[in-house]
Amino acid sequence: MPESQAHKDAKSKAAGKSGRTEIPLEGGGRLDAATERRATEVERSDNQARLEQAAQRLQDSGKSQKVLQVPQQNMSKAAAAMKEKGVTGTVKNMGGTKRRSV
Repeated sequence: MPESQAHKDAKSKAAGKSGRTEIPLEGGGRLDAATERRATEVERSDNQARLEQAAQRLQDSGKSQKVLQVPQQNMSKAAAAMKEKGVTGTVKNMGGTKRRSV
């Protein structure tokens, strides 16, 4: 399924001017966006397995700051997925108005 426009916009905003999008990972996956220190993964699905995969990609990035960006109604599921995978970082809503540290 192709990416939605909201997903593309969130990736571009997370990368900023100096960052990149679609960064290849050693395990074969791709990280949505990254800057020098921050890895950002955008997951619009509320599927727990997909959220855990996104958390694992953040872990595999090796960056010191990890951000999982999800729709606001999925923030608690995303935080649980990060805890399940043992990833410390931040869960943000799509608008960037709410954040939760994990």
